[in-house]
Amino acid sequence: MTEIVLKDIDEVLVDRIRRVAERHGWEVERALLHLLEQGLNLYEGDGAIGFDNTESEALQAALEALKSVPDDPGYALIGRAGRQPGEPG
Repeated sequence: MTEIVLKDIDEVLVDRIRRVAERHGWEVERALLHLLEQGLNLYEGDGAIGFDNTESEALQAALEALKSVPDDPGYALIGRAGRQPGEPG
C-alpha cells in the first residue's frame, strides 16, 4: 500500500480523527483511511456513503417498530400513503 505523510495538520483536526478512531475501536490509520474514503465519496457526489451495520440494524428495528403503530388519521400513514393526484413522482 502507498504511504502518505501529512505534515502540519491542525491539532483540532488530529483530535477529531483520534476521537473517531476511539469511538470505533480503530487504529488512527484505519480511521483516517475510512474518513478519506467517505469524504471523497461525498465530495465526488457518487452517493456511495451508507450506514454501518449498527446503524442499519437500528434503522431496521425502528422501521419494524413503526409498522406496529395503530392506524390513525396521521402518523400511521407515514410512508404508507400512495401518491396523491398531481403529486410529483
